Amino acid sequence: MSLMSTFSLSSHGKLKGLCILFMLIGQFCCFASYSQAKELIYKINEGLPKGILIGAIGADLKLDFNADPPLSFNLASKKISGQYVNLNNTTGELYTSAKEIDRESLCMENPGNQECTLSLDVLILPQQYFRLIKIKIVIKDINDNAPRFPTSEIQVFVPENAQINSRFAIEHSAVDPDVGIHGVQTYWLVNDYGVFTLDVEETENGELTPFLIVIGTLDRETKNEYVTSIIAEDGGSPQLLGTATLKIIITDVNDNCPVFTESQINVTVYGNSTTGTHVTRVHAFDSDLGSNADITYAYSERVFQTTKSLFHLDPVSGIIKLVGKIDGNTAQFHKLSILAKGPGCIPAVAQVTVNIIKVVFNPPVIIPRYIATELDGTIYLKESEAAYSPIAFFTIKDPDQKQKVECFLEGDGPFRLSPYKTFVNEYLLETTDSLDYETRTDYELTVFAKNSQGILIKSFLKVQVIDENDNAPVFKQPLVDLFIEENNAPNTFLTKLHATDIDSGERGEILYILGPDAPSVFVLDKITGVLMVSTSLDREEKEKYRFTVRALDCGSPHMESIASVVITVLDRNDNSPRFINKDFSFFVPENFPGFGEIGIISVTDADSGKNGWVALSIVNGSDIFVIDTGRGALRAKVPLDREQQSSYFIWIEAVDGGDPALSSVTMVTVLLLDVNDNPPLVLFPQSNLSYMLVLPTTLPGTSITEVYAVDKDTGMNAVIAYSIIGRRGPRPESFEINPNTGNITLQEALMKNDYGLYRLLVKVSDHGQPVPLHSTVMVNLFVNETVSNESYIESLLRKEPEIKIEERPPEKLLVPTKKRIEPFPCLPGLIVLSALCLALLLVVILMAAYICLKKQRKHRSKEKRLDIEIPLNTNNDFRANEKKLMEISNI
Repeated sequence: MSLMSTFSLSSHGKLKGLCILFMLIGQFCCFASYSQAKELIYKINEGLPKGILIGAIGADLKLDFNADPPLSFNLASKKISGQYVNLNNTTGELYTSAKEIDRESLCMENPGNQECTLSLDVLILPQQYFRLIKIKIVIKDINDNAPRFPTSEIQVFVPENAQINSRFAIEHSAVDPDVGIHGVQTYWLVNDYGVFTLDVEETENGELTPFLIVIGTLDRETKNEYVTSIIAEDGGSPQLLGTATLKIIITDVNDNCPVFTESQINVTVYGNSTTGTHVTRVHAFDSDLGSNADITYAYSERVFQTTKSLFHLDPVSGIIKLVGKIDGNTAQFHKLSILAKGPGCIPAVAQVTVNIIKVVFNPPVIIPRYIATELDGTIYLKESEAAYSPIAFFTIKDPDQKQKVECFLEGDGPFRLSPYKTFVNEYLLETTDSLDYETRTDYELTVFAKNSQGILIKSFLKVQVIDENDNAPVFKQPLVDLFIEENNAPNTFLTKLHATDIDSGERGEILYILGPDAPSVFVLDKITGVLMVSTSLDREEKEKYRFTVRALDCGSPHMESIASVVITVLDRNDNSPRFINKDFSFFVPENFPGFGEIGIISVTDADSGKNGWVALSIVNGSDIFVIDTGRGALRAKVPLDREQQSSYFIWIEAVDGGDPALSSVTMVTVLLLDVNDNPPLVLFPQSNLSYMLVLPTTLPGTSITEVYAVDKDTGMNAVIAYSIIGRRGPRPESFEINPNTGNITLQEALMKNDYGLYRLLVKVSDHGQPVPLHSTVMVNLFVNETVSNESYIESLLRKEPEIKIEERPPEKLLVPTKKRIEPFPCLPGLIVLSALCLALLLVVILMAAYICLKKQRKHRSKEKRLDIEIPLNTNNDFRANEKKLMEISNI
């Protein structure tokens, strides 16, 4: 209006129009200042619970909350972004909602992007304050995802001739939905066997690819496979791990050539040997696999054709047999150069020298008859065969019956050749002990027949032991003790179990199986024996896990062994101290002695060791209370007075010994119970020297004055009773006091001879236990028509009154009640006695009347003398006297 008054307007209409224009301009200016769009950026971690403050929009914009009408904050849309936040419409404070924000789910379309944002539009109303605020909430990543391999088993093929520092990419790299430092940072091997290591290379798109590097010599013939675990580790705190089985398969290269077991062989063949006679066998081996280990036997070009026609060499088995007829033209010595050929190799050479002995007499003949399984001169025996199991019969035929033939066995091993019972030239080959494949797999034996002429015939045979599943797997550690911290990441690697089986083939292949007592949270790879825990463990839920694992071979029937696994979960400081009550209340009588125990603050901590040690302290710094930090006993340093303070509120903090320490707070209320330690305090009259004027014309039943007292105690200790315990005055029984209210009333009408000073000693007592407390006060009443000489009255008040203390309050007058008189034998005597008493009473009454008349005359003469000593001003105004009488005289 001050602005408008500066304009000189000629008409009321123009003034009204200008006012309207000014209002429109004012609103427009306000709208312009508030309607500008603004962007606020807040940053929060993902995974926050409901009710966490994100930001205060009104405070950050420095808005005036005293505006009228008040400001209102509203979300423009609640379709997607509004699900994650709650907006206080009055204050503009933005909180997280019940729906948890998962950064990886929210920004699924661009998982590798470092920045993940949640955009909101907030409207500030009403219209005159309208503003559109752009809210951008940056969701910061936390380490809530562990690295994960796309497959549980990764195979890498490495040739055995790989050079040192050769690199082989592990294509199945781990994936971690988290970003930045929380993503995959490095890889490492659980067991590198001293021949491998890992390196990590970053690709153009920022992904890390692990490379297997050879740092030692490989030999497939020595070890053809390496099984370990590859661990992917992120950079969070705590770090999370991902595990997969890495199987490194060493592929064969043709790096070995055939080698003969014997390079020089000398054999003897008798001239009477028949076609097909077994001469000898050459054997070579190649450590390679598959086609690289194929061996072909052939004669050297230096072997004469006649020799090749006499002796046949099997190119596969290496067996040399007699295929031609020995006659007089056959040479005595034959040298056979045998070649063992392999792919891409220089042939190995073995020299076989055959000495042909021409005989005049026919030599003995050895005829074998096999009991055990035989194929191409090889006998197959199971290792489970019992001792003294028969293998073969050998019959010796001697064409010259005159010659004595001796038969015997050469070769090592649990075998013997002995004559069979009473039969002539019949010999039994049998075992003398049990066989063990794991100790020895084959034996080479030779049966000799020698006659008296020295002619020696021999027959070669090979005993091959067949392996059976007679050995159970054996754990390297029958008891496995493991330790792991609680709150571990899921799929954490624990250990790699290892068992061996000395059986061959599938009988020695081992499968690892969890025992029936194993909790479901543990996972065991049946091939590699890698033991992992699939979930996070909580020591407070369970501290030790005991279960068994089985190592089972693939033989038939299966054999197994058992190992025990003990996993101890180590404590982490993940539990705050917990008070047994939400809050504590203690009731203590006042004047409780100093350092007396008020109560025990009980607190527990589910953690163990120093993480479970709890220390208590008073947070709000009280100088009155102390607490025993170990036992939790609350004490007061000094006695407490309820009348000074009736209750105390103390905040107690419990802090554990972890690093970092965790704490919790509780409130303790100390309520003081009243003790009867305060006597009643008389507030009125304030002095024993004060007095009250009572007019003689006061009617009976009139309230004269009141004794008012209070008691600082409470309850029954503060309930007050009033009584008169001492009186003095002309007729002091004329006044009584109400025991409940302290109101003093006149009981009887005052006479002229009742004038003067009355002093009533009033006892004010409480109802406390065990002993009530009391106070006394002197109530002074001056019965007169007026007060003319106050100094005289005050001098009377200063004198110590001689008041006899009553043992008990005066009895109240009882209303007579009619009672039925029961007849009894002395009734006539009582009637006579009553008549005498009535006569005597009549005499006493007459005498009393006479005395009273006489006293009345004396009293009148006394009043005349009193008028001279204390002149009463009867002409003064009654209200003025009353004002003086109400004043309290204090010494």
